[in-house]
Amino acid sequence: MTLMNRPAAHSAGQSAASALPRGIPEASAQAMVPFVDVARMMQIIHAVGLDEMIRGIAGAIGEDFERWEQFDKVARVASHSEVGVIELMPTSDGTLYGFKYVNGHPGNTAAGLQTVTAFGLLADVATGYPVLLTEMTVLTALRTAAMSALAARHLAPPDARSMAIIGNGAQCEFQARAFAAICGIEEIRLYDIDRSASEKAARNLADQPLRVSIHDSAQEAVEGAQIITTCTADKAYATILTDNMIGAGVHLNAVGGDCPGKTELHRDILHRAGIFVEYTPQTRVEGEIQQLDPAHPVTELWEVIAGTARGRSGPEEITLFDSVGFAIEDFSALRYLSRKARETGFFVPLDLLADPDEPRDLYGMLQRAGGKA
Repeated sequence: MTLMNRPAAHSAGQSAASALPRGIPEASAQAMVPFVDVARMMQIIHAVGLDEMIRGIAGAIGEDFERWEQFDKVARVASHSEVGVIELMPTSDGTLYGFKYVNGHPGNTAAGLQTVTAFGLLADVATGYPVLLTEMTVLTALRTAAMSALAARHLAPPDARSMAIIGNGAQCEFQARAFAAICGIEEIRLYDIDRSASEKAARNLADQPLRVSIHDSAQEAVEGAQIITTCTADKAYATILTDNMIGAGVHLNAVGGDCPGKTELHRDILHRAGIFVEYTPQTRVEGEIQQLDPAHPVTELWEVIAGTARGRSGPEEITLFDSVGFAIEDFSALRYLSRKARETGFFVPLDLLADPDEPRDLYGMLQRAGGKA
């Protein structure tokens, strides 16, 4: 397909008409939805730069968290099975509406499939017309890493330079790049029960200015690390880290526990930590804190970013970002991507919406398509 440039892809406050591709009359162009497929997503990332994309998405999330109260907020709609989960994650700020479809199937890798796949849409609230349709498997990897590093910038020790990553699957390298780009991490300590996953990550990070080492146990990997990221995939009550492994002053970034019945941290760690979450009603069900009493105190991260709540209280505090992912983060990523798709021209116009010459004559459009008057 031929790539097309388009003026400003829809951002907060714009109308759908201002997001139309050039060269298409307005009436028909409204039915042409800009589509970013996998190939064009990768072209955008290479054109912008991976680190800059991560920083840009983190910046967009920060902007939207500062206006948190403007958004519709609902825990994602999940359909669980014995082998995984399929979820819809919707939100709106009153001007734009966005949603993401995402799955989580830990057993997929055994069949050569991705554990997580996703796609998403951004739409104009005033008309209901979509203004962006995009792959989100790659974009979610960037968003998750950007969110982790943004939280750490507010919660981790300011002098943190060493991070352990426990679980070295598809998210690992993105986490490493995000923490280096946003938090100044210089050392990455890897551990996975499958050593080949750690070796893969080390190869992929070999061209980065990072000291990367592979370790034989989680205990060994976390020694001396000021930030610990857990991003394992098994849908189970797991104990990836035990209480004795976590010293004073550490920041924990728990990414893998993201649905009911799936955790990574021993319960005792939670009682020692200051806990920060995205959206409390969702995290109570899906996060590490599903192990705790529903009244256990937590702080929503948006409050820290907006300056209405305190983050790290001192150098000895253990902080935990209990990350499960929330729709506003995906909205931010979609909003950022729509601008980059416009700037780079890497999208195709997709004929997704029926567009009769007379809006009330959908039946007539169908007849004419068959050669009938």
